[in-house]
Amino acid sequence: MITVLHLMANIQLTLINIEGKIMTEIAEIINKARAADRVSVRDIIDHCFSDFFELHGDRQFTDDEAIVGGIARFKGQAVSVIGIQKGHNLAENLATNFGQPSPNGYRKALRLMKQAEKFGRPLITFINTAGAYPGIEAEERGQGEAIARNLFEMSDLKVPIIAVITGEGGSGGALALAVANKVIMLENAVYSVLSPEGFATILWKDGKRRDEAAELMKITADHLLEMEVVDAVIKEETLFENLSASLEQALTELSEMTVDELVEQRYQRFRKY
Repeated sequence: MITVLHLMANIQLTLINIEGKIMTEIAEIINKARAADRVSVRDIIDHCFSDFFELHGDRQFTDDEAIVGGIARFKGQAVSVIGIQKGHNLAENLATNFGQPSPNGYRKALRLMKQAEKFGRPLITFINTAGAYPGIEAEERGQGEAIARNLFEMSDLKVPIIAVITGEGGSGGALALAVANKVIMLENAVYSVLSPEGFATILWKDGKRRDEAAELMKITADHLLEMEVVDAVIKEETLFENLSASLEQALTELSEMTVDELVEQRYQRFRKY
């Protein structure tokens, strides 16, 4: 009897240790995804693209610096690039609203998406945001409508779309740039319907249980790859080389599809969830 009790106690202790190790690893990934020195969309553009020509404004109200977009070349091919920019310091974060786009940012992104479609350029998006800006002025200018419009329009764009989760991919604010044929994720990024702190607050009324919530939510790259929410995970050692290779492979695969096949594949990809 004592042997059985000892065995059960050892099993329980082992499970606790495994759970603790998993939660520690998840905590490290979340912290890396949110780090101030996390790779930004401008860093990626500088290293992976050439001849970048930035475009500004939504043609309705203003230019949102949280959204960076324009025309570039990738391996000699003309593409449209759109990304959510976070800063590496306080001044840059204030300028980009800490990577929380306003409705004007999403409308700028949509303008560039439709431009890509008009000229037949593949669209590549980069996502790093805790979520869309939730302020009163954003709601007054139609934040929900702007996000919904992007989801609607992206689902039917007649060009290949590749989305890359580079840091945080939070809620509809991230999905507004991620309705893609291929979704790629950096190994230390996270992607979820809301922040783990928000999940913990709703479920347990305790935001400090973030890591426990994150484990339940399955927000890390390995979990999401296993569930086929993302199509590939990029190792961050030699990041730019690995990212360029993954983008090149995705573009090659998508270039072999007709317009109708691209739209149908994108539709079926999201319908299966």
